Amino acid sequence: MVYKGACYCKAVKYEIDISSPEEARTSLCHCKNCKLRDANPESYNVTAFGLTTKIPVKAFSYTSDSAQPTTHEADNGSGSLLHREFCSKCGSGILEYGAAAASDFRYVMTGTLEDPGALPPKGEFFCAYREEWMPEVPGIFHKQHLKD
Repeated sequence: MVYKGACYCKAVKYEIDISSPEEARTSLCHCKNCKLRDANPESYNVTAFGLTTKIPVKAFSYTSDSAQPTTHEADNGSGSLLHREFCSKCGSGILEYGAAAASDFRYVMTGTLEDPGALPPKGEFFCAYREEWMPEVPGIFHKQHLKD
């Protein structure tokens, strides 16, 4: 199954090629880093949580007509290096991954998929930091802290 996606201005385009939706795990994250990332007014994705889809690294590729994404790397606040790729024209985040996941996974910004509903959430992380006004998503797993 091929899932296509792009940034807001459609300059950066990608494909996810997986044999089954079970190979992907979409999750909401309520940690401070995800909130800060998605509160960037340049990203066109202002939220109080992150929404990413975890896929095998081999399943992700930029299309041949895609612009090259811009890369940003920085400490994620816990001493780990976080790598993010985004469009330099519109600022939309495309994907991210930490140093520990670099050779295995990519976390694609779910909202950049042509059909974000095709890979619905399977879980929520850092629920202890969920905004009070936001209800728990029913029918998925919930972790109050990462090590729960």
